[in-house]
Amino acid sequence: MRRAGAVGVAGLALILVALLFDASPLFVPGVALVALAVMAPSWVLLAARSARIERHLDSERVVEDEPIEATIEVQRGHWGLPGAAVIDSLAGKPVPIHAQMSLISGGATASVRIVACFPRRGIRRIDPPALIIADALELARVVRVSSSPPQEILVLPRTERVRWVPGAGEKWRRAAGTAAIEPLGATEVDGLRPYRQGTPASRIHWPALARGAGLLERRLRADTDSRPLVVLDARGSGPPEHLDAAVRAAASLVLELGGRVGCGLLLPGEHRPLEVEPDLAAWPVAHARLAMIEGGAATRAPGLAPGARSSQVLYVAATAMARMPAGLIGAGVRAAVLVVPKPLVSQMPLQESFEVAGCLGFVVGAGRRPRERAVA
Repeated sequence: MRRAGAVGVAGLALILVALLFDASPLFVPGVALVALAVMAPSWVLLAARSARIERHLDSERVVEDEPIEATIEVQRGHWGLPGAAVIDSLAGKPVPIHAQMSLISGGATASVRIVACFPRRGIRRIDPPALIIADALELARVVRVSSSPPQEILVLPRTERVRWVPGAGEKWRRAAGTAAIEPLGATEVDGLRPYRQGTPASRIHWPALARGAGLLERRLRADTDSRPLVVLDARGSGPPEHLDAAVRAAASLVLELGGRVGCGLLLPGEHRPLEVEPDLAAWPVAHARLAMIEGGAATRAPGLAPGARSSQVLYVAATAMARMPAGLIGAGVRAAVLVVPKPLVSQMPLQESFEVAGCLGFVVGAGRRPRERAVA
């Protein structure tokens, strides 16, 4: 508003000079400047009061480095918009509205399309957009903030394909490919899962079918779970890039192994793994929980509850470790793999078996294969 005030003062000065020196030619521009200084701010204030601005997101979730599109809708009031630009944190700088939205000509609404991406995972709080309204001479300028509440976007860790090293890595992958076959000695019921083609009729849970829940089968538990278990250890005081690499590696392994044979995911501070079946029905939940991992020196270490075991453990750590925790490697573990970020590889005098998302996996130990129980 300072420019409008300066123009008004100049107009009054011209009028005063015209009256003092009887210079009638100065009277007309003086009155015009005063009128302009009064009308321009009034028009801008009335236009800003009746204008509306809202933002619509295509999705509330997005993967790291992938684009997300937002559409900002601007609606003018009865007084039109002399000139406007959109301020949004997704754009980074003001975006002018080129569409005509004046009082005499132009449409009543206009839209601005913004494409943004986020380099790191986590929850991103997006403040409401704002509308800058100004006249053509920019004598007056008003910022109108949207009345809508702030929005949140969940940025998910990106996943990459696992690149197996010829030799030990291929051998471990073939072993994991047969891990989903339940041992013959499995007799204890461990919940329900979607029906798989070829499952015996005795395993079908008929009460669930009668309730309309669909065709489900009983999942059996053996003395040792035969499916791989991905464990994420987010402890450490290193740079955040190491933790992000570990989270991406854990997500990639869960997607790779879970989609092929099924696997479990054990997160920091938890004792019960999240089961991801080959149908990947639980993958969105696992992906979202991995995005929320904060890590740090105060983070609790993951640990299996008593009685919960796995024959193949992949321990993904955000810091250098000489060995895996003893509580995760027992007599029933056939393969133990330690996964660490590449910058920490110099502290690991072992041969890698695979590479994924900036991390390397090393086979660090194996126990004896459990003896299968006899079938009654």
